Amino acid sequence: MASSGQPQGSGFPKVGVGAVVWRGNDVLLVKRSKPPLEHQWSLPAGKQEAGETLHDTVTREVFEETGVAVDVLGLIDVVDAIFRAEDGTLQYHYTIIDFSARYLSGEAHAASDAAAVAWAPLDRIGDYDMWERTVRMIMDSARRHGPLAPPGLVSD
Repeated sequence: MASSGQPQGSGFPKVGVGAVVWRGNDVLLVKRSKPPLEHQWSLPAGKQEAGETLHDTVTREVFEETGVAVDVLGLIDVVDAIFRAEDGTLQYHYTIIDFSARYLSGEAHAASDAAAVAWAPLDRIGDYDMWERTVRMIMDSARRHGPLAPPGLVSD
């Protein structure tokens, strides 16, 4: 997710939109190049712009960070990402709205705020250093819209 690197301790939380992108049993991951969670694997995500719908934000952010075009499948969940400094002061506060999406086209590459990208097999997600809430989103998406969804719930 894009970040200015400036403390977010005043004002309102920023709205972030992310996507669990499926290509078969593989999920698209990005290695973050900026705080928070710098150098960890995450989902393609970014800030919603004024006048932009959530679905438009998902498709734009995934494409900007990875070069991949997606079809949005549905909402997974909404989480608060609140990060504090060691002294307890607020550094970042994002309200993140995560969606499931299906790969449509494009060759994944690191662009925008991504240091690297990977198509990770669902059964290897534990091999990637990532926030525990990111893992939860991936697994929830797998059960609702991805490879673990009951037959007939996911269209090809």
